[in-house]
Amino acid sequence: MRADYRPIRIGLLGAGSVGSQVFKLIQNHAEELAQRVGAKLEISGVLVRSLDADRDFDIPKDYLTTDAESVILGSDIVVELIGGIQPALDYIRMALESGSDVVTANKALLANHGPEIFELAERVGAQVYYEASVAGAIPIIRPLRESLAGDKVTRIMGIVNGTTNFILDQMESTGASFEDSLQKAKQLGYAEADPTADIGGFDAAAKAAILSSLAFHTEVHIDDVFTEGIEKITQLDIESAKDAGYTVKLLAVCERVGDDAIAARVHPTLIPLDHPLASVRGAFNAVFVESEASGELMFYGAGAGGIETASAVLGDVVMAAKRHLGGGSGMNESSHADLAIMPIDDIVTRYQISMEVRDQSGVLAVIASMFADLDISVETLEQSPVETDSDTVMLTIITHETSERSLNKLMDKLNSKDEVVEIKGQIRVEGV
Repeated sequence: MRADYRPIRIGLLGAGSVGSQVFKLIQNHAEELAQRVGAKLEISGVLVRSLDADRDFDIPKDYLTTDAESVILGSDIVVELIGGIQPALDYIRMALESGSDVVTANKALLANHGPEIFELAERVGAQVYYEASVAGAIPIIRPLRESLAGDKVTRIMGIVNGTTNFILDQMESTGASFEDSLQKAKQLGYAEADPTADIGGFDAAAKAAILSSLAFHTEVHIDDVFTEGIEKITQLDIESAKDAGYTVKLLAVCERVGDDAIAARVHPTLIPLDHPLASVRGAFNAVFVESEASGELMFYGAGAGGIETASAVLGDVVMAAKRHLGGGSGMNESSHADLAIMPIDDIVTRYQISMEVRDQSGVLAVIASMFADLDISVETLEQSPVETDSDTVMLTIITHETSERSLNKLMDKLNSKDEVVEIKGQIRVEGV
């Protein structure tokens, strides 16, 4: 440790479950961190909304303040953990313009305003670190940003939301309904009182935008990510998937399409039971990366939680502190590729379609002709009874690859036929 170097001042914006744990880790491991960095880390202040609120860790009152400017301008590294768009965006702008490096876990902010933030950081010679913005404690940002910088990433499939993975796992392992599984997730603290961001896929979409931007060196906004949640997933979907050798996961899929386009999407997905992502249970996260030189890589671990996310934040703080001590311009974001973003209608994949049809002669021929008319070929077809003495049966069909546009046309045709009583489910199939 350089005895002649003053302490590096760390300003914390937010003292919630993550912020309070970051404070605790810095205080409890002060000597060890000083040895790693080469200088002491010193908390300069902690911005809070209320000085008297209950917190997960008891931060001494003399650190707390409601004055954002005093914390930001009095720090070498500003750690933003308040979440949301505003006032977080204004605080990060202030920090960068003052010359401070920024560490953030704010996925929504980066997915909406990442290019603006990175451009400002580059202009003023500062650095933005954001390992904790995707998949909690799992190291995925730094591998994409640095370790794979010389490789060509072709595809990313990620389970990046622990709440939805827990719900789907409960439905599969216990036979519980979606509603009951969601209620259990709330009881265990995995789901918020308003779980819309999780079950609607919006949290995963923000992470998909960040991963796509990094992997493909292209600006990807959250609005560029096709998003579909798990609200419509039923036990029939889960059981049909298992019978066919699959499991259902909410995936963020980020991929190259040809030489000059990419696609980013979040939706429920069938994954083969022998795929590495199929074994990811409970509230855990995993990111599966495919690249030309490195091949297949899997990153797995805790995707959320105060102490887990704080670990990723503190890793970024150490990196920023070392840069502060050693000097240098750091690593800027790369968006030079500027690849086109393909709309969902042009995406090609497989599908599982479950439908209740009339149990009478000629029905299969009618359905087969509709598939053939749109040049959609069938990989597997399974017929099962709906109930005893019913005049309908259930058909579960898995297609070969086809476009979303063709699939939607097929759905319109099927829904118009008297032979089809009801379309019960339609889920994309990946990882085959």
